[in-house]
Amino acid sequence: MRFFLGLLLIMSAATHAAGNPPQLAEPPRPDTSITTTLPPAEPAIVVEEVTVEAPEPRYVAPTRRDRIGRVWAPVMINGKGPFRLVLDTGANGSAIVKSVAERLGISTVNAKTVQLHGVTGSATVPAIDVDRLEVGDLLLEGKRLPVVADVFGGAEGVLGTEGLIDKRIHIDFGHDAISIMRSQRQRAVPGFASIPLTFGRDRLLHMKIMIGRIPVTAILDTGAQITVGNQALRDLLKRRRMQDIKSQDIIGVTLDVAKGEIMPIPVMQIGTIQVSNLNLTFGDMFIFQHWKMTREPALLIGMDIIGSFDVMIIDYRKKELQIRARKS
Repeated sequence: MRFFLGLLLIMSAATHAAGNPPQLAEPPRPDTSITTTLPPAEPAIVVEEVTVEAPEPRYVAPTRRDRIGRVWAPVMINGKGPFRLVLDTGANGSAIVKSVAERLGISTVNAKTVQLHGVTGSATVPAIDVDRLEVGDLLLEGKRLPVVADVFGGAEGVLGTEGLIDKRIHIDFGHDAISIMRSQRQRAVPGFASIPLTFGRDRLLHMKIMIGRIPVTAILDTGAQITVGNQALRDLLKRRRMQDIKSQDIIGVTLDVAKGEIMPIPVMQIGTIQVSNLNLTFGDMFIFQHWKMTREPALLIGMDIIGSFDVMIIDYRKKELQIRARKS
């Protein structure tokens, strides 16, 4: 089975363009269950209108047993759109697919190129210059956007973390809604677990979690379909359970393929929320080496787990993650 990890780290100068993209299917989600002792509460969200031709959610698709969820943001570029970009907290820059450049009337022929570093490898791709990119309270001007392979499951690119340093992102999986607004350092309302965040390399969101009795550094990555652990974490867990290990291919946005292993793990504790019955993927990923995160237990938390929550709030200014588990 093949899984897609859409994390991007952008960018440096380069000299040639990307190849032809493959077509990838959405994988099934692991059989996880999430529990919390916190009571529910109902937030309010205001969203923009965006046209989606396929019979699916407009903004937020929750993770289910037969499908891994997604978070799409309705983004205006040069006053055109909105374009449906995957919100990617694991990307320090935004990117688009070729069809968006064509709709903007910008040719990629003889375009400048940039170097991308992804989960499984690196690649050189063409890039276009745009005047404005905006969604909610986020406005970016004078941006260079890499043009990447169309591997986003119906989306038209990724929205990275540039410009989010003072923002608050509210993602409501139950109501198919997303908003990006200026943070007022709001406290979590009743029913939400609060987890402190720190900024790592490339503006990545780090937090401390537990897997069984093992403390782990976790990176919140809404651009990745699945959660992936590094070899250091795998080695610690392998000492306890050697059975039921399966292999799989992992594909990054650069289209490089890495080998991974799937194995059951103990309960994952994220703040006051527990994720159980989880089969985690492990691999010697290029990106862990790039971040120098190979010696200590670490993982990327992808949409297989993130999409299992009911509501998730990322407050960059407050440096806090606020999450509420589904009532079920």
